[in-house]
Amino acid sequence: MKTLDYLLSVIDTKEIIGSTDKPVTGIVTDSRRAGEGDLFVARVGAAVDSHQFIPAVVEAGVTAVIVERLPEFLESNVTYIVVSDSAVALGFLASQWYDNPSRRLSLVGVTGTNGKTTTATLLYNLTRRLGHRAGLLSTVANYIDGEMVPATHTTPDPMTLNALLARMADAGCRYAFMEVSSHAAHQQRIAGLHFAGGIFTNLTRDHLDYHKTVAAYIAAKKSFFDLLPSSGWALVNADDRNGAVMVQNTMSRRYTYALRCDADFRCRVVENRLDGMALEINGTQVETLFTGRFNAYNLTAVAAGAMLLGFDRDDVMVALSCLTPVSGRFETLRAKSGLTAIVDYAHTPDAVVNLLSTIREVIGPDRQIITVIGAGGNRDDGKRPIMGAEAARLSDRVILTSDNPRDEDPAMIINRMKEGITDPARLAATLAIVDRAEAINTAIALAGAADVVVVAGKGHETYQEIAGERRHFDDREVIRARFELLDNR
Repeated sequence: MKTLDYLLSVIDTKEIIGSTDKPVTGIVTDSRRAGEGDLFVARVGAAVDSHQFIPAVVEAGVTAVIVERLPEFLESNVTYIVVSDSAVALGFLASQWYDNPSRRLSLVGVTGTNGKTTTATLLYNLTRRLGHRAGLLSTVANYIDGEMVPATHTTPDPMTLNALLARMADAGCRYAFMEVSSHAAHQQRIAGLHFAGGIFTNLTRDHLDYHKTVAAYIAAKKSFFDLLPSSGWALVNADDRNGAVMVQNTMSRRYTYALRCDADFRCRVVENRLDGMALEINGTQVETLFTGRFNAYNLTAVAAGAMLLGFDRDDVMVALSCLTPVSGRFETLRAKSGLTAIVDYAHTPDAVVNLLSTIREVIGPDRQIITVIGAGGNRDDGKRPIMGAEAARLSDRVILTSDNPRDEDPAMIINRMKEGITDPARLAATLAIVDRAEAINTAIALAGAADVVVVAGKGHETYQEIAGERRHFDDREVIRARFELLDNR
């Protein structure tokens, strides 16, 4: 339990009506969960303005409310605190409620369109390999040192986020790594957190269903770096033109990494294979279990981030060579016949290009790439024809199928992807199969022993969202079952 005085000491208030010398039993944003002694934070959301629920939470017994505008009727036993932005206030209140756990950790945030999960997860794995306790907040799962906590959002709400960070600090973690999504930055879910460092991977088209414009998407990512403290560091991809934009206004120390241009941390791909690649980072060569230039960027960011945290360079390089790919990110499965399947989370045009270009570079022109791909429903419609076009351009055969259609008709999503395939020959090599399992099995049936089947879009996910229902589905399970049938013939 905390006092209202203690909580309010970390936020800027415009007006306070009522006493602040009272205990608070909890902080809530959902009016249905409000109870006796709680502090209710009313926010203006994209769909709902929770100021309308203030009478209900007052009736439920809350002791105080945070508002952006005062209600028409004020209750004498309730304290009303007016702020400019209640979402920002919530972030600081959540941190204060849990005694500012981000200040008890060296917290590193990773943002960008592609590579966030891989970079954050590998930093977590590398840190633990070096003998330190660490936490992870990612799309795939959250970890409190070795304990897994299921993830529901890329970046949780402020109360959940600070609760997890507090559990990490209490468990003895010295470091924590988290993905910072553009949604989270824009919605102020990271307000009030103290970051030791921030990493920018890259920026390409995504989430325009939410941000509406690329400029707004860039601004959301940049806002994370704008908030980094002068004591922290910012590490950006210098090969991406948006890298310099991200740190225009940051107070933190600035560092760069790159494969193509001069940078503080420079990487060169020495050898690239389906089962790994050799890299040279700032003159030191290291063998890795990863494939592709996009992973070279991720690994360089990981090595650089670890060194900026103060870890020994030689120790970092040894640990880097022992890291394994993140679940559902260029995950390779092989049949006894030699047929290879690669499962990857690629769900943006740029990620599809990186994935398929990497595979073509490694296997050469004589082996076929057969790609199974879809696009999520209720998301950016404009990227669908681009993804279809890139998949067709870089594959020998393409099977368009369902991803997570959500509330949309999967056949309509597939038709939208097909609109991007304008070359008659490419279109003739494209199939449309709505059932994802059938699409995967068809791709395997079409492939020869030397070919590569690529299943893109869902990666680590073990479900499909269809017509509002979440059903179990795992690309890897479908592939393994089909390979087992082939191997037993």
